[in-house]
Amino acid sequence: MRLGLYNAILHDRPLPAALEAIAEVGLTGIELNTGGFLPATHIPTFDDILVSDAARDDFLEIFDGTGVEIAGLNCNGNPLHPTRVIGDKHAEDVRRAIRLAQRLGQHRVVTMSGLPGGEPGSTRTNWVVNAWNSAALDVLDYQWEIAADFWRETDRLARDHDVKVALELHPQNLVFNSADVHKLIELTGATNVGVELDASHLFWQQMDPVTVVRHLGSLVFHAAAKDVRVNREWAALNGVLDNSFRRIPADEPRTNLGGDEWANEWPKNAAWDFVALGKGHDVEYWTEFLRALHEVDPDMMVNIEHEDVELGRLEGIAVAAEVLLAANAALEDSQAA
Repeated sequence: MRLGLYNAILHDRPLPAALEAIAEVGLTGIELNTGGFLPATHIPTFDDILVSDAARDDFLEIFDGTGVEIAGLNCNGNPLHPTRVIGDKHAEDVRRAIRLAQRLGQHRVVTMSGLPGGEPGSTRTNWVVNAWNSAALDVLDYQWEIAADFWRETDRLARDHDVKVALELHPQNLVFNSADVHKLIELTGATNVGVELDASHLFWQQMDPVTVVRHLGSLVFHAAAKDVRVNREWAALNGVLDNSFRRIPADEPRTNLGGDEWANEWPKNAAWDFVALGKGHDVEYWTEFLRALHEVDPDMMVNIEHEDVELGRLEGIAVAAEVLLAANAALEDSQAA
């Protein structure tokens, strides 16, 4: 397998220093952010690369001799957001990422399916968690029509540029489980839209990532290695859909998600947390996760995403890398036996 790191956690340093940090823990790839919720921090010459071979070659030269190569592009955002200042920008970021991928010789762009509002004229997204009433299905019918139009068009663009778009199955998006993946493909006839298998969001939904990989098969284009720890005491009281988040005021550091939307502070007594690999599931589990991915594509890129607030940036990367590398070694040993 090809093992790397999603670069968002290293946006605090320039690209050469980020590549050095990745190589030091034994990883060989970097998934570069290209817009959406986060800026393309490590691609300052983005616009130039799209039109200039010299700018492209200069950028690629940064990777020479580092032992780290580009392992896909990431443009996570909401291209279907009903507020145009957000939705239009994120949609264009996806299109630009596809064009950039071709320029850089890449074939994978990671993003999210997006989430519209619930009806015409909406300015806020509407995630239907449980469609037990007819009005909820009306909302979903409206949202799927919008999504199908966007992803049908985006699939054509991706196909024209020899790029596969991998959707993270992220809650608060229209496509967040296996059934949704099949529905999107059926509605659009897409050939170049599939899945980025991020295990973390499946864990807390009580899905099994290994089972999902084997079920979706060739629709899995890319993967993320991120773990989840379920905190049983609080999950027993509030369930995994607990909304005890805190709004972060403007005078505190906070992350903009587009327009006037911001990330909130995670619940203090959370039912579940994102953690470094090994803190939720052991090496044996991650070995089976890699085994399932290997069955789909032996050269699949599997990139660590670090969001464990209990560990520092480099510390968390090192902890996760040790587990992922051990899992990969165990997989190789079992195949050689």
